[in-house]
Amino acid sequence: MNCALYIARRYLFSQKSHNAINIISAISVCGVALATLALVCTLSVFNGFHDLISSFFTHFDPDLKVEAVKGKTFEPDSSSLAAIRALPEVEVVSLTLEDNAMAKYKGQQVMVTIKGVDDEFQALTHVEEILYGNPEFKLYDEAADYGVLGIQLMYTLGTGFDPYDPVEVYAPRRGTKVNLSNPMSSFRRQPLYLPGNVLNINDARYASSYIVTSLDYARRLFDYEKAVSAIEIRLTPKANESRAQQSISAIMGEGYTVKNRYEQQAATFKVVEIEKFVTYLFLCFILMVACFNIISTVSMLILDKQSNAETLKSLGATDGFVARIFIYEGNLIALLGAVVGLVLGIVLCLLQQKFGLISLGGGGQFVVDAYPVRVKLTDLILVLVSVVSVSAISVWLPIKILNKYFLKK
Repeated sequence: MNCALYIARRYLFSQKSHNAINIISAISVCGVALATLALVCTLSVFNGFHDLISSFFTHFDPDLKVEAVKGKTFEPDSSSLAAIRALPEVEVVSLTLEDNAMAKYKGQQVMVTIKGVDDEFQALTHVEEILYGNPEFKLYDEAADYGVLGIQLMYTLGTGFDPYDPVEVYAPRRGTKVNLSNPMSSFRRQPLYLPGNVLNINDARYASSYIVTSLDYARRLFDYEKAVSAIEIRLTPKANESRAQQSISAIMGEGYTVKNRYEQQAATFKVVEIEKFVTYLFLCFILMVACFNIISTVSMLILDKQSNAETLKSLGATDGFVARIFIYEGNLIALLGAVVGLVLGIVLCLLQQKFGLISLGGGGQFVVDAYPVRVKLTDLILVLVSVVSVSAISVWLPIKILNKYFLKK
């Protein structure tokens, strides 16, 4: 048995000669517990927002997306496409061409993203489930080309479901300079008629700026013959996503990237992770301040137990042994506070998950009414390690100094 640890444990729970020491010890435990509680709850809230963003993935997002490492477009190789389609994990493969353009309708102008898709896109996304209006997903016929607008873009342009007046789409001609005397001659203009439906998507990026049309229309507009900007892939329901991603990467080679849904939204998730990390650092600083209370507690305990220390020295204890007692005492206070804070934090998070105790406010303007939370085991381990580490660092040196000046004296 570690004798120094045993004595420190007895000191922690025994009655002191001065009642103020017990009160200060309880305050120290509460301070560490509150800092730990804040860490657990805050990290869990960020996990909840991470899951909330993941829930915004729509039928519009493919399971896997192949893009070129350099450049916006590439010409897909027929043998590579055949090899991808032959994989047992792959259910649907669709070619898409995406680029920016300007849309104009009866005096209203707005920058949009034109997404040209092939005939497999409907099977890839089940797009009919996110259509509002005419349930038929039609992008072309013998008479005209059609474009399905995001629902917010429809309101911005004011098109409604007008089947007669087309949306005029302008895109700069590739490889030509702007003619200052006649700027419009440097743009290619093509009309898009409305098929009587819109994309009703939760994602504001798609709803406010996207127009889905045929791949042939997009190639004519942007002056491409066979180029695409991405190969979008839908996997079978029981497919192993990581294995399929590795297989497709091997087929396509080093010049291409294969992204899953999380990697396609990497910028959004990176912002959440950065905010989570910065918040964690601030809370660790608050935890360090809370650990200063432990120093005052142990300082008073050193003064209170001077006679005990002299007795131990008379029995042969070294100065290092006595110092370890009080270092253990400080760490035990921090550990006790950490355990209390972890338990309270987990309980509070579970109550928030079930009952939504703390609301976001806003009168129902947000997607969810209460703060979303999810407790992760890795976060709990990180919090526990952080509390123990910060307390050990903040307690060790001051106690060594106090032991030198008080106990030796």
